[in-house]
Amino acid sequence: MAFIKACLNGGRSRADAPAVPEEPNDVALSAAEAVDAGAAAVHVHVRDLEGAQSLDSADVDATIRVVRHMIDQPIGVTTGAWISTGERRLEQVRSWTELPDFASVNFSEEGCEDLARLLLDRGVGVEAGLWSAADAERLVASGLADQCVRHLIEPREQDLKEAKAAVAAIEAVLDAAETTSPKLVHGSRATAWPLLIEAVRRGLQTRIGFEDTLTLPDGNPASSNRDLVAVALRLAERFEDSNA
Repeated sequence: MAFIKACLNGGRSRADAPAVPEEPNDVALSAAEAVDAGAAAVHVHVRDLEGAQSLDSADVDATIRVVRHMIDQPIGVTTGAWISTGERRLEQVRSWTELPDFASVNFSEEGCEDLARLLLDRGVGVEAGLWSAADAERLVASGLADQCVRHLIEPREQDLKEAKAAVAAIEAVLDAAETTSPKLVHGSRATAWPLLIEAVRRGLQTRIGFEDTLTLPDGNPASSNRDLVAVALRLAERFEDSNA
């Protein structure tokens, strides 16, 4: 069965779509629905009481606690520099008491190596976010590549041909270094569904959810993360059946 992670909210809010989860209870319910549809893991952008993305322990602990009460699958969070940077970000991560199973670390960001090592020291898995071949080179140079739970190959390009070229360039760096961590390929907005299809066709891990797209493959609005995951798994099953 294909590994599809549900990315529940990202930087989206209810202003983008009514079903985007923000508060911990809504995130937990959306996570449970996505897992019920077949998601193998969930990825969350934690919010504070005002709805802003947060790495503060009070917010992360509250969200992880309620989501873990609802699901058994691995739970991940973002650590993006748009939320917090430098020593403050490290201090926030040190203060977490309800630890996620994994956290994404973008290897385009200053201090990514120190953050990844801190997470690993705390027993939190690291997803290395790779937006370009330069990010992959930085990951390999850090010596952390094979300690990651997975490598997130996530091109920012919205032109599909350019996005596929970015994926190939990132993979070339990882393959040349003979890295062993699983690869997860995903797009966003215009490339969300095409790159998901490419990933499942190749037997790679992938993800879908409101963070990456608000629409189904036919362009109609998705009503929930559950619907996005269910459609993604149906697409994956078609490729599996055709290759059987």
